[in-house]
Amino acid sequence: MNSFGAGAPANTKGRDLESALQRAGFYPRLVADVVNDALDGQECLAHLVHLETHFDRTEVHRHITVLVLTEDMLVITHVDDQQLDDAGEQVVAQVSTESVPVSQIRSVVLSYTYAQPQDYKPSDPARELTVSIAWSGGQRVDMGPAACGDPNCDADHGYTGTIVQEDLALRISAEAEGLQAVADAKAFARALRAVNTATGAPVHAGTPAPGPKFPVLGQRLGRSHYRR
Repeated sequence: MNSFGAGAPANTKGRDLESALQRAGFYPRLVADVVNDALDGQECLAHLVHLETHFDRTEVHRHITVLVLTEDMLVITHVDDQQLDDAGEQVVAQVSTESVPVSQIRSVVLSYTYAQPQDYKPSDPARELTVSIAWSGGQRVDMGPAACGDPNCDADHGYTGTIVQEDLALRISAEAEGLQAVADAKAFARALRAVNTATGAPVHAGTPAPGPKFPVLGQRLGRSHYRR
């Protein structure tokens, strides 16, 4: 398998990423080659590998999203597979990659879910975590019927909704993926937020890019679907 980053033999993060792709087990050689090509020699500072499985009647669909943080880029790789015949003998993989300068990332949002909050203790881990990252100004609109406070009212109150700025959202559940996966996602989001904050405000057209100041990331750092 390919190594990640220009100095990969000594790059612990790169080896951790290779191991994470192997554990995910979703075409690890293909995914590793695609990610390595997208990195173009840049060193991996932190990573997040998220594999999802969806059931559609008698069909099973899987897809993987790999986020890799470098000193100045967030590299996003997404791979789906699709069966071309009923027997499953003809399969194709659809791959997309995107490289986003960390200076252009507008927000990193973490949404937590805790069970039994009335009994919460500082040592209690989150049961679910959603990492939302926005950089292009894209927005998602969630709409639903509006209602009033009268439970017997059947009048049409129109619709209500929220607008969320979001280019990428990963939902990680402890029940499905384990507590460590939630902790890894949280650590990755913190690393991304730290590097993004260090680069200063987003760079606009005609504005010179500020000189980057990157923190030292000393600990091991480790979706729902990739929305575009």
